[in-house]
Amino acid sequence: MKILLTGASGLVGAAFAAAAQRRGHHVVGVVRTSVATIPGLAEKRTLDLTENNAATGLILELFPDAIVNCAAVSEPAACDADPARAQSLNVTLPATLAKLAHHLSARLVHVSTEQVFAGDRAPYAPGDAPRPLNLYGRQKLESERLVHVAAPEFAATVRAPLLTGNSLGVVRSLHERLLADWAAGRTPRLYRDEIRQPCTAGNLAEVLLELCERPELKGVFHWAGAEALSRVELAKRIRAHFKLSAEAAPIEEANRADDPGVTARRAADLRMELKPLAGRLKTSLETFDAQLDQLVLPPAVRAWYFAS
Repeated sequence: MKILLTGASGLVGAAFAAAAQRRGHHVVGVVRTSVATIPGLAEKRTLDLTENNAATGLILELFPDAIVNCAAVSEPAACDADPARAQSLNVTLPATLAKLAHHLSARLVHVSTEQVFAGDRAPYAPGDAPRPLNLYGRQKLESERLVHVAAPEFAATVRAPLLTGNSLGVVRSLHERLLADWAAGRTPRLYRDEIRQPCTAGNLAEVLLELCERPELKGVFHWAGAEALSRVELAKRIRAHFKLSAEAAPIEEANRADDPGVTARRAADLRMELKPLAGRLKTSLETFDAQLDQLVLPPAVRAWYFAS
């Protein structure tokens, strides 16, 4: 299968490229700027997907069997800082990809987010009413609507959770950011009552790949890990995995009520119901211990780590 992959250098995109290569697929990956080799890509194209007609020209040239959209401005703060660029990548691009998928009768697998929910009525099923609290969530919710209006017979959307794993840039995933904070002498402030259900980018990538191969699975689905944990619990287990002391890797614990502005911008509890997808795929749910076993020490913090 020839697959066009957007966001190929990101945490999920890079994991998808590696997974697809293992299954014998030909993956053409789109990156915004020239980057080092991305394992698993058969071809790499440098393209600014915020430019008008950029995606259209490439897709009509390649005529892919499937399109996997991992491109996004996925940090809420980055969306707020540059809403126009975020709108282009988070809304306009997936809408364009869906129209092209419909035109070519190509499979489209689109990545959305748990943040379409407000976090006050967990666990959330795919059919529950969304109520995003921030611009990022609102944009991704709009992208879902546009994708399934344009390509209802070809599209599958996966609402993804907080992701763990090892990124190409070693700064994108949960443990990489925590370790960078600790190495720089910063103490992350984390909430006891902010609940997430993480999985690795690699696990999510396997789900996206299965959906490419299963065109009968259409609509909006949820995927996450097997365990729901607070932000504090996540950090403590990552700290223990790397055998760091509380002195070397401090955490400032807080409750959401301690920071009144937080409740307006960040969801409290984003546990998700994973049926029907979890019962129909070969990919298994991951425990958090299984995720920890895959995490490696980023090179940028090794000097600090071995001195700790």
